[in-house]
Amino acid sequence: MLGFVISRLLQAIVVVFAMSIIVFVGVYAIGNPIDVMIDPGATAEIRENLIRQYGLDQPLWRQYVTFLANVAQGDLGRSMVYNTSVTGLVFSRLPATLELVLVAITIATVIGIPAGIYAGYRPNSVAAKAIMALSILGFSVPTFWIGMLLIMAFAVELGWLPSGGRGDEGTILGISTSLATANGWSHVILPAINLSLFKMGLMIRLARAGMVEAMQTDYVKFARAQGLPDRQIVFSHVLRNISIPIVTVFGLELGSTLAFAVVTESVFNWPGVGKLIIDSILQLDRPVMVTYLILVVILFVIINFTVDIVYARLDPRVRLGGSK
Repeated sequence: MLGFVISRLLQAIVVVFAMSIIVFVGVYAIGNPIDVMIDPGATAEIRENLIRQYGLDQPLWRQYVTFLANVAQGDLGRSMVYNTSVTGLVFSRLPATLELVLVAITIATVIGIPAGIYAGYRPNSVAAKAIMALSILGFSVPTFWIGMLLIMAFAVELGWLPSGGRGDEGTILGISTSLATANGWSHVILPAINLSLFKMGLMIRLARAGMVEAMQTDYVKFARAQGLPDRQIVFSHVLRNISIPIVTVFGLELGSTLAFAVVTESVFNWPGVGKLIIDSILQLDRPVMVTYLILVVILFVIINFTVDIVYARLDPRVRLGGSK
């Protein structure tokens, strides 16, 4: 197991380093942020001074080396627009995104997996067909359109919930969060539902496919022949076997939800990291874009690493194959 962990850790370091180069070059190619920052009527001298101030007069490779040296010291740079530490700026928005993602993933998991298991256990029932139809809607309907429908229905027409923004904050175990107040929950429900629908559809289809396949295997037939009740067969045997792909997809979807909650945060004016990166792209705030994208890469690497470890614990064949 130790060899497996070390191997995956080395791979993770190489991936982060390679992706940091790709991200840095990609952001550099978008455009010159100085063109957005200064007035079109500014003199050439002012423009040149700003370029030197931000180190944009240096070759790209030197800018990247400087960036790595600063990162090694814990400095991710300063925002060109907000004139504040990029680290502080990103992490000030991160709690709002984490709240939204936590509630969305919880909704998708609590509803999606049991619904998918039932649809796989009773595949020909009316309820199973209705569940699968809803999962298709979750896949096919654009997120922004569903978000606008939710706002029109529950905020405008019914007036039950607010249309956007983050609610009042409270404290849970010393942590400030809007999930500690009723007003905070009223604000997070609609964007969380909107963000969870695609993930829920994926969970439903994945759990159903695993359930249908598992119920046709020999060990289930033998268990039934021994007189074991279906409840015991499902919870004691089938769930363990279908948990591996579910854990894998759950980890990847958790990362993608954190990284790409941009549309939902924009539709519901949610003050999270996703909205920050949209504003930064529009203003060509290069340090914020680079930091965000590299943090996304690190997030996916950590999640993949964790999923690999969990996968290896669930199925010893994985770590035996990975240690060769």
